[in-house]
Amino acid sequence: MAGRPRGVDDAVILRAAAEVIGRVGPAKLTLAAVADEVGLVPGTLIQRFGSKRGLLLALAARSVRTPEELRERLRERHGSPLAALLAFAVESMSDAATPQSYANHLAFLCMDLTDPEFHEHALAVHRAQGRVVEALLDEAVSAGELAAGTDTAGVARSIQAAIAGAGLTWALERRGTLAERLEREIGTVLAPLRPGMPAAGPSAPV
Repeated sequence: MAGRPRGVDDAVILRAAAEVIGRVGPAKLTLAAVADEVGLVPGTLIQRFGSKRGLLLALAARSVRTPEELRERLRERHGSPLAALLAFAVESMSDAATPQSYANHLAFLCMDLTDPEFHEHALAVHRAQGRVVEALLDEAVSAGELAAGTDTAGVARSIQAAIAGAGLTWALERRGTLAERLEREIGTVLAPLRPGMPAAGPSAPV
């Protein structure tokens, strides 16, 4: 098909778009920059997505499937549900590995919060992530990594709040890595729920 070179899937283009957003933010993203990232011409992206907004909406829609796909990959790599949970949090935020890239992706989130079409997708992503976190917590209870009777739905909400807060405080304080901050904050939430483990006290800043 003209303008749709074989071997360049939409998923590759959307991945490139996410990387460009991390570097320059959504406002400065151009179809030309994304096309250059994958070796295409801007006209090809116009044929596929119609416009920059169409490309960003496609990226937002594609992101809804990402949490479950990531969970499946991580469960194959990790025997421990809690290890998979920590890896899920870290990999879910891997596009924001620097304060600058975090700020640029946060700008995309701000667009999600103010534009009804983007908000619909962002809310679906949030809910998909919550389902994955709760499912991994349920597995952790079954495996004896968390106490029986743990309110996994409530803990999942706390973990999602911890992930969001960890990103912002890390970007402000700029100590350690985002992965280290995520592991610390999630560990603090889970510590009182682990059988035979004392509740975690205050820890040194990371």
